[in-house]
Amino acid sequence: MSEVEVTLREAIPDDAAELLQISRQIAKETDYLIMDEVGLGLTEEMLSLQLADLYESENNLLLLAFADGKIVAMASVKAAPEFTVSHIGEIGISVLKDFWGIGLGTALLDEVIYWSENASPLHRLELTVQKRNERAIHLYQKFGFETEAVMERGARDARGDFLDVLLMSKLIN
Repeated sequence: MSEVEVTLREAIPDDAAELLQISRQIAKETDYLIMDEVGLGLTEEMLSLQLADLYESENNLLLLAFADGKIVAMASVKAAPEFTVSHIGEIGISVLKDFWGIGLGTALLDEVIYWSENASPLHRLELTVQKRNERAIHLYQKFGFETEAVMERGARDARGDFLDVLLMSKLIN
């Protein structure tokens, strides 16, 4: 792939329709997803309302990457509203297959960590990743994430085979 100009910005309610489409496409392109991506199973109206809430939240973020005006990747930080766990952000990163290997995951993770450290009340970032997803694990380790646990049978693939999943975390602030 030749050089691609990518811009990042927070998701807004108007992104709902395209976000649903991209989420479905990403889910078809990879078997590394553990959780359903944001928006799957939601109507456009429901996702639009959810995006408005996310945009106003101080401990949640949905960052979108655009190339040629289209969403090509996303990174989310989800935190619960309950005080006892509101300092923990769960990270998810998804990239369209056509844009794998050009550094988008690195750029998104860098931005998510910067936001978490400088603009959020978060003190812990965590994520789950399939043990077989070596590229993603390497990326997370590069940014200081450490493996806390191996969750045996933590996910299943499309055939129903069990997969081990790593719980990784990074303390911030």
